[in-house]
Amino acid sequence: MRILFLCLGNICRSPAAEGVVRQLAQDAGLALDLDSAGTGDWHVGEPPYGPMQAAARARGYDLAALRARQLVRADFDRFDLILAMDRQNLRDAARLAPAGARAGLALFLNGETGTEEVPDPYYTRDFDGCLDIIEAGARALLARLQPPQ
Repeated sequence: MRILFLCLGNICRSPAAEGVVRQLAQDAGLALDLDSAGTGDWHVGEPPYGPMQAAARARGYDLAALRARQLVRADFDRFDLILAMDRQNLRDAARLAPAGARAGLALFLNGETGTEEVPDPYYTRDFDGCLDIIEAGARALLARLQPPQ
């Protein structure tokens, strides 16, 4: 399964979701092809935001190798699932999606954490709170993807 995580600038939430899901999937023995992107192009080529990297590193997630990129139309055929961190990015992605796109488009969260959106820590400055939500969402996502025992 190929999953793309999506936020605004691809420097906080979506790279964190990519890193968290990658680690938890690896720990569970689940093979996934993961990437992240932003709907905006302001940070293309940049690593994840320093405070997000530090918060993730403190929990054992390494985001250092990731680089921001912008969502492109080809992503809708390359991925099975595109998961947006909030409704605005979901709407922006839906406007870009070509007719008949292969990828399903949805919110990353579906209420398991008490919310359907991941607040942007670039603005809230709550990187640990953001990671708490992402970790809970990642566990719920992996539970949905695990084959029945």
